[in-house]
Amino acid sequence: MQRIYLSLFILIVLTFTFAAHAARAQQETPTPLPSDTPAGSPTLPRQLETPELSIHSPLPGQVLQGSVTISGKSVVMGFVSAEVSFTYAGDQTGTWFLIGDASDPVLDGTLGQWNTSSITDGDYDLRLRVLREDGSHLDAVISGLRVRNYTPIETDTPTPVTPTATQVPGELPATSTVTPLPSATPLPTNPAEITSQDIAWGLGKGALAVIGFFALMGVYKLVNEIGNKEE
Repeated sequence: MQRIYLSLFILIVLTFTFAAHAARAQQETPTPLPSDTPAGSPTLPRQLETPELSIHSPLPGQVLQGSVTISGKSVVMGFVSAEVSFTYAGDQTGTWFLIGDASDPVLDGTLGQWNTSSITDGDYDLRLRVLREDGSHLDAVISGLRVRNYTPIETDTPTPVTPTATQVPGELPATSTVTPLPSATPLPTNPAEITSQDIAWGLGKGALAVIGFFALMGVYKLVNEIGNKEE
């Protein structure tokens, strides 16, 4: 009987010893890395798994004067560095001028300061570029920025509206009519006016009167001579 109890005691001790060794071995076994994560690579922060690259300010078409704060996000997996540059709008040479760079990603904040008073007025494009560990890069571009430090800021000219008459309810629409001017009535003939016909007629009558006068004088003379002869 004592041998049976002793055997059971030894069996229980061996069982607990084996269970303890198994638990310790499980704790010391390292957790395998995911298949897409290379061995020896550090685990990246969660916010870097989804690229967030953008410029929040300034906005496209905005007028810029003096020192301008450039804000946005440059959170990209494999981030190495970021740089902010500008170029002339419509430039085909691909020439960009550096404003500033950074060695740390920006989750949501200031990307750089742009002193626009040091460049000529005009239209520009702004670019945020992030360089990655594999040699690639990602870009975010804002176009049509208007630098106006030394020239007037353009304003939109409203289109002139031709005024139209508003018809009052119940009133007949107004129509434009043209009243003809009265025709000129010829004046009556002036009775005192002397025409060329009147002048010719007067001269004729005068000539007849003179001829008649001389004829009468001739007759009178002829009668006197006859009377003198009879005496």
